[in-house]
Amino acid sequence: MKNKLFFILTVLLTIFAFTSNIFAQDHTRWGLPEGAKARLGKGHNREIAYSPDGSKLAAANSFGVGIYDAQTGEELDQYTGHTRYLTSVAFSPDGKTLASGSGDKTIRLWDIATGEEKRILRGHTDWVFSVAFSPDGGTLASGSEDSTLRLWDVATGEEKRIIRGHTDWIESVVFSPDGKTIATGSKDKTIRLWDVATGEEKRQPKGHTDRVLSVAFSPDGKTIATGSGEVFIGQDVTTHLWDVATGEEKRILKGHTGDVRSVAFSPDGKTIASGSRNGIRLWNVATGEEKRILKGYIAWIESVAFSPDGKTIATGSFDGAIRLWDVANGEEKRILKGHTDWIESVAFSPDGKTIATGSRDNTIRLWDVANGEEKRILRGHTDRVLSVAFSPDGKTIATGSGEVFIGQDVTTHLWDVATGEEKRILKGHTGDVRSVAFSPDGKTIATGGFDATIRLWDVATGEEKRILRARTGNITSVAFSPDGNTLASGSGDKTIRLWDVATGEEKRILKGHTGVFGWIKSVAFSPDGKTIASGSHDRTIRLWDVATGEEKRILKGHTDSVESVAFSPDGKTIASGSPDGTILLWDYGSHADEKDVDEPSSVESRGKKLVTLGQIKRNQLFQNYPNPFNPETWIPYRLANASDVQITIYDARGTVVRQLDLGHQPAGTYQTRGRAAHWDGTNESGEKVSNGVYFYQLQADNMSLLRKMLLLK
Repeated sequence: MKNKLFFILTVLLTIFAFTSNIFAQDHTRWGLPEGAKARLGKGHNREIAYSPDGSKLAAANSFGVGIYDAQTGEELDQYTGHTRYLTSVAFSPDGKTLASGSGDKTIRLWDIATGEEKRILRGHTDWVFSVAFSPDGGTLASGSEDSTLRLWDVATGEEKRIIRGHTDWIESVVFSPDGKTIATGSKDKTIRLWDVATGEEKRQPKGHTDRVLSVAFSPDGKTIATGSGEVFIGQDVTTHLWDVATGEEKRILKGHTGDVRSVAFSPDGKTIASGSRNGIRLWNVATGEEKRILKGYIAWIESVAFSPDGKTIATGSFDGAIRLWDVANGEEKRILKGHTDWIESVAFSPDGKTIATGSRDNTIRLWDVANGEEKRILRGHTDRVLSVAFSPDGKTIATGSGEVFIGQDVTTHLWDVATGEEKRILKGHTGDVRSVAFSPDGKTIATGGFDATIRLWDVATGEEKRILRARTGNITSVAFSPDGNTLASGSGDKTIRLWDVATGEEKRILKGHTGVFGWIKSVAFSPDGKTIASGSHDRTIRLWDVATGEEKRILKGHTDSVESVAFSPDGKTIASGSPDGTILLWDYGSHADEKDVDEPSSVESRGKKLVTLGQIKRNQLFQNYPNPFNPETWIPYRLANASDVQITIYDARGTVVRQLDLGHQPAGTYQTRGRAAHWDGTNESGEKVSNGVYFYQLQADNMSLLRKMLLLK
């Protein structure tokens, strides 16, 4: 599959062209987590695969698998359920099944015709990085961070064999054209060839000096191409060609300046495509000469900000571009380009006419929102600019700087917006200045640093007014309450602290975020000052009651850390940005007082909430939640057309336990507790049923769908 996949990148411009069209369609409201209104951006497309007939594309993105029409770019479906990044996708040779691998340690098999999940393959103990079907479609191979290669029976889902030999994680797996050999590339810097029938290692070509990220067989099976690199510090960023019969190195292709993440042969075997952070290169197999370079890039989200009118969101990302998004329809309105490194922070001016951005290129840039033009570049910092903030009157910008662990410029600068001149430098922190915020009256600046302190400064004089010291953890984010009396700080110790601005005393500590690296990356007050939102490395947004310190709600949906959170001006929407490449918009108003709800444990639904999903193309029955359950559960579903709806509950013997006649319902999605079907765990006589496996059947619009659930007391 990878041969077809990456050679098609020779028409990269076509793919990127229709990618922009894809992003403008209904996907903003597909497969949403509970409470989310929309998703802006698809995140990283970590792997793209063509169906065998070339009619469809599957893209493994940050939150699911997107299925697209390969000719028009129209999104046909979105498979959601994995709980971590998707890393790999592969079509079966007959095009009827799709396999996806993920950081949640599972492989999932999907029915292309119905979009239903057919099976979950469990066995790996760490991330699954690569999946591949055998040429006959009967076997699936998977490589994992647990250093094992596993072979699975596609028909039954059973694990056929575990193959061990690599001493570090397996990055890539591929079958030979005849299906008798599997090639694997590993972080242990080796390529290994395995006998599929016996599981024995046949050969181990050696030559790479960094991890082997990708492997591909030539169409005749006589040559293997491999790509190498080590993230950020890779020295061996080469493509090697190997003789399969002897294991000898035939040629080294040099040109990339970044990791070679993918390699593929053209169908005629005459061209190799190699993909890296700096583009795709096409090589002549016979001569080893470089034929062409194709460039394109997709990046993660580092910072988000609402415009003052709440109609636009600005995002800063890893590719150095600022993107403006229409909140109403989720479409990308404009891309602002100028920075030469990733953007750490974005902020709108109070009048909404200007955006300020801080970047790793050590500059601050001011942009005209109306036309996207760069108005001014502010230079003065000698390390990356981590945070930017406008004063309430819009006349001054504050910026904080630093370089992780080795920062020399750990200062805060004040700039005149009208002239771009530097007004003042505030010195005192001994670690990166990760966050800056003006008080509502504009007289005080709060700065949070990697020296575990928050410092309050007098804007008029530049004098340090007070130092607030956290007992543990470096400060990553600061925010003033709307009345200016309270300061919230997020820290590396997984806590949010509330401080009395007048006295400097610590008022309260908010605890709840989890994880080994549970850093709080961002904090924000709601416009009424009653709620704090916090985003964390644990991939959640948490809402806190300012008055009591209690956790009100947990918002789950991102597949990577939440780097930035912001309330809309009317307080009804929360935006969150993540390195998973997406911005999620959450409906805050309708769930402001709910505690963390039970999320569907299933794959497809995992807490999706409908606001509007655009055109629903087929009926769907999702996993009940909670599952296992006791004593009650909710059954979510989706209707393509208005119809009479009935859900029937069966026991394991097929006996009808209960029928839920839901009447005539319009087309739409019924997934929240207020809309999904509810079963209280009783039979037709009102008696509580016993533990065990049960089945539930949706009958609607002359279609019947069936799933199972577990009652566990």
